[in-house]
Amino acid sequence: MTGPPPDRPPRGPVCLVTGGAGFIGSHFVDHLLRTEPDWRVLTVDRLTYAGSLDNLEGALEHPRHRFVRADICDAEAMAPLVGSADLLVNFAAETHVDRAIASGEVFARTDTVGAAVLLEAFRRSRLSTRRRAFLQVSTDEVYGPLVEGRADEEAPLRPTNPYAASKAGADLLSLAYRTTHGLPVLISRGANTYGPRQHAEKMTPTFFAAALAGEALPVYGDGRQVRDWIFVEDHCRALHRVLVAGEPGAIYNIGAGNEMENRQMAERILGLAERETGRRGRLERVPDRPGHDRRYALDSSRVRALGWRPEVSLDEGLERTCRWLLERRPAAVPA
Repeated sequence: MTGPPPDRPPRGPVCLVTGGAGFIGSHFVDHLLRTEPDWRVLTVDRLTYAGSLDNLEGALEHPRHRFVRADICDAEAMAPLVGSADLLVNFAAETHVDRAIASGEVFARTDTVGAAVLLEAFRRSRLSTRRRAFLQVSTDEVYGPLVEGRADEEAPLRPTNPYAASKAGADLLSLAYRTTHGLPVLISRGANTYGPRQHAEKMTPTFFAAALAGEALPVYGDGRQVRDWIFVEDHCRALHRVLVAGEPGAIYNIGAGNEMENRQMAERILGLAERETGRRGRLERVPDRPGHDRRYALDSSRVRALGWRPEVSLDEGLERTCRWLLERRPAAVPA
């Protein structure tokens, strides 16, 4: 016999994905199960309002997938889970800036303290048989607003809201564990991500819901805040590449180069929704939120040097998002 019997379990690494029932995390779980045939995936999520088992519909019955409901801040619960994994990708976070403005303490607990719990559990767990990696999934918001140019990975951290500050804290803790304990830590900082499964509180789902119903799209202030937009599947492919080929201790910016003002994004969504439904919505300016950063932009040359490129154009990504909403959320489009 030249190979293992067909019923032998996979012998590849175990990848622990925290926050894996959320938007990007669930897409990443699907991506790993589809592209890494010998990997096992352990998904952990507290299942707050932003996480749902519906997002893991395709993974829950997969033979190489296991789901555990747990809080990353619970050190006792996380220790054996982290100890069973070779690779760890931390998506678990509170992420909505408006909520952070209203209650920053919750963000500090989950985003910063939770990361500290995972790092400490990872430090105490010393598997030596395979390559290990701890990927902290962060955000471009840690750099703060830019007037011109694009932030590279050496740019200073200048967060301006509690969410961004809590993520910056997790980044700094990760780097400290790398320096102090030699942990194989990696950090990714992603641009604004959109696509199917995103929670309705975020900008693009909010715009789509209004546009598909022929209602007003709420645009903060003058709507001229600039963001770089990346489709969720492209983001996941970049994270996968960082996980398997990134240099321990390094930071990787992940952006697609789709810089656009928020009002321009709203106009695109309006046009797409009108083509699909025949309804024409409109923009409606609402009071700006406190400390609203004017522009984020990333230099992503480092992750591109690993062989990654975005594959989904903004037009294609928005069309796929719209189709998903029409198929899965028909109530958002009244007859």
